[in-house]
Amino acid sequence: MTPKTRPPASGTNHTLRAGSSIAVIASLAAALRSYEQDGVALTETWGDDEIPQGGGGILLAPWPNRVAGGRWTLDGKEQRLDITEPSKGNAIHGLLRNTGYQAVEVGQSHVVLEAEIFPQHGYPFHLMHRARYELTEDELRVTQELSNLSAEPAPFGLGAHPYLKISDVPTEDLTITVLADRMFLADDRSIPTGTAPVSGQHDLRSGQRIGDIEFDTAFTGLQAIDGRYEHVLAAPDGRSITLWADESFSYAHVYVSTIYPGVSKAVAIEPMTAPADAFNSGEGLRRLDPGASFSAHWGIFPRL
Repeated sequence: MTPKTRPPASGTNHTLRAGSSIAVIASLAAALRSYEQDGVALTETWGDDEIPQGGGGILLAPWPNRVAGGRWTLDGKEQRLDITEPSKGNAIHGLLRNTGYQAVEVGQSHVVLEAEIFPQHGYPFHLMHRARYELTEDELRVTQELSNLSAEPAPFGLGAHPYLKISDVPTEDLTITVLADRMFLADDRSIPTGTAPVSGQHDLRSGQRIGDIEFDTAFTGLQAIDGRYEHVLAAPDGRSITLWADESFSYAHVYVSTIYPGVSKAVAIEPMTAPADAFNSGEGLRRLDPGASFSAHWGIFPRL
């Protein structure tokens, strides 16, 4: 196979179009590879010979963020997951980060992808994760659905990891607003140790300039607006991009990165149904009965 015909490292790419909006969805981790409107890029992306950088755009199941030491207890028995964050000794971002999803429905402006989670050491459950991306001229909508194919109730959480931008404005000059009253405190392995009222650079309720902050922190106590949460990046000229999520995503993780390839700063706004280490703390953790399904919705809404 010649380089010209070699498929992208992130697998089949599905290009969605609606008016002046274009989104590209990769089969690897059902990741949002890119989204643009009127020629303005709204997410960070990666090259054909690369996989999603920094978890960019990937979907997270059956847990978001981390499990401390990859260990948790199920019905009195210790479970040991693979350590997928060696630098901190944790299991991170679920079990589908390196899995190729299959497209089960493809249209001009939508695609439905699915992947199975098979029983394995550390997580003895059989699940199906399905993602529907739907593009309109105004926004990109995402539905994540998890179904339990097992004979026992399965604990789970869901999340997503998009990096947002407005490409003709330096990310440092964008202002982030997250209507959250509380933040998670964490140890040196990024495992929560408790919560505290937001303060200083972590108080995003009135907005903080990205160039003035740097952290990797989860938030709770979110304030809903008309039944959903809205997390906003705004440019000095008034343009903005909103990541909204339904009330199932009652946690939001904000990661301001200085190591994302090719840019001086990148910002991930991650909707989550549970915080890091929920398998141990129980916070936000749900259990899915045999044969049952759970779905939750989020999206990206630009105002350009």
